[in-house]
Amino acid sequence: MVHNKVSWKNSQQEYGLLSKLLHWLSALTVFSLFVLGFWMVELNYSSQWYQLAPHWHESVGILLLMVTIFRLLWRRIAGSPGAITSHSAFEKKASALMIFILYITLFTVLISGYLITSANDKAIAVFDWFKVIPWVLGIKNQEDIAGVVHYYVAYGIIIFALLHALAALKHHFIDQDVTLKRMTKNTDK
Repeated sequence: MVHNKVSWKNSQQEYGLLSKLLHWLSALTVFSLFVLGFWMVELNYSSQWYQLAPHWHESVGILLLMVTIFRLLWRRIAGSPGAITSHSAFEKKASALMIFILYITLFTVLISGYLITSANDKAIAVFDWFKVIPWVLGIKNQEDIAGVVHYYVAYGIIIFALLHALAALKHHFIDQDVTLKRMTKNTDK
């Protein structure tokens, strides 16, 4: 029986365990926050979830922002696997562009959400573990402007994430390369 060594750091061939965990945790969290946000805007004042759902949405959003900052730092420290040699130049550029777009939309949706919540000049209680100070920009209708950005970018990030997933599935099932495996299991030999 051969045991592959599991590495926390990224290698030239694949992502390490920490990068994989952060990727899948972020993906699950983004989709969960989208569903929660979609559901909670329809709640009325008499619902028992009227206060609790936004509190969870805000708290998890702040935690995801912290995790995303850590992800970028980890990516800088651990590096990333090299491009798969069988990919065309277009696929390599599209992949890099998609990762850039996903990070930009993720930061945009998270920061705009923070600006919505902090517009009332009250600290944000993150699951009552700690508070995040408000950042009021002094922009008239900050909450409304940030709300519009948050709404459209939230839909955008879901679309881009689905395109990202479809591309990974295309590489796995049609091209039969290791693109998806690099983020799901140990491919180092």
